[in-house]
Amino acid sequence: MEFGFNGIWLIIVVALVFDYINGFHDAANSIATVVSTRVLSPVQAVAMAAFFNFAAVLIFGTGVAKTVGAGMVDLAVVTYAVILAGLVGAIIWNLITWYFGLPTSSSHALFGGYAGAAVAKAGFGSLIIAGWTKTIVFIVVAPMIGLTVGLLVMSSIFWLFRDTTPTRVDRWFRRLQLMSAAAYSLMHGANDAQKTMGIITGALLTGGYISTFEVPVAVEIASYTAIGLGTLSGGWRIIKTMGTKITKLKPVGGFAAETGAAVAIYTATHLGVGISTTHTITGAIVGVGATKRLSAVRWGVAGQIVWAWILTIPASATIGAITYYIISALHLFAS
Repeated sequence: MEFGFNGIWLIIVVALVFDYINGFHDAANSIATVVSTRVLSPVQAVAMAAFFNFAAVLIFGTGVAKTVGAGMVDLAVVTYAVILAGLVGAIIWNLITWYFGLPTSSSHALFGGYAGAAVAKAGFGSLIIAGWTKTIVFIVVAPMIGLTVGLLVMSSIFWLFRDTTPTRVDRWFRRLQLMSAAAYSLMHGANDAQKTMGIITGALLTGGYISTFEVPVAVEIASYTAIGLGTLSGGWRIIKTMGTKITKLKPVGGFAAETGAAVAIYTATHLGVGISTTHTITGAIVGVGATKRLSAVRWGVAGQIVWAWILTIPASATIGAITYYIISALHLFAS
């Protein structure tokens, strides 16, 4: 497949830059618990997470990519300018929240930026309501699944090991947490990398380089590679917030939180829904903390995170819309 330089390469490069930033912004999701419990060093943790982010390419399909690329915005109004503006909106918001150490959703930043650019071009009629309904429902459902499963797993562990010494429990779950962290990283890669695949495939379809919305193998490999490399670089500012500021975790709690989040993300990925892995792991961590006592959760920090969640879609949409107007004014693309 050969491309002339009419914008497609710029779109692909910027999309992969977003994917890379998604990886380092969301690295905390994959490794904060396993680092804060000191089961792995930060370097070991990001290496493991990056490996399993990429390994997802061998296991999962492209259901989420199809929802993001063709199920949220009417492809009839999508142009290179819309796609580029959406990506820029997501990237700028991700960098702002990374700077302040806020674990916001890269996924919702992408959805918001893309929607804002589309609305700037063609109005609210350009949005596909069905695709947005699933996404908005899972804004609430995903963290609740993570919270519920994390709470249930933690409560079950307390009951099953009630007669076991804390030292022995800690030793066992240091090993088990390696498995839960790997499972979470696998699911994180599976759901998040597909969002970039959807954007790139939408650009290829817009430019006429493919005739149907089917994700090329090269796009799959490039997207998983970019998010894996981003994770490998680590988002250290956010790791501290996720791993220590919400609640204090031990290996058993880390295992329960990662298991709860992995179950929630698997459910959404299986249904082809692009969700926030950040929301999901945060919900699971809160659920684990609440099993001790409600005061074990730092609700002030949790409240700041929730406000950042609420602002993500409108803020990135605004940036995406402004970027679209700038790109249009500059006549960056011929089409």
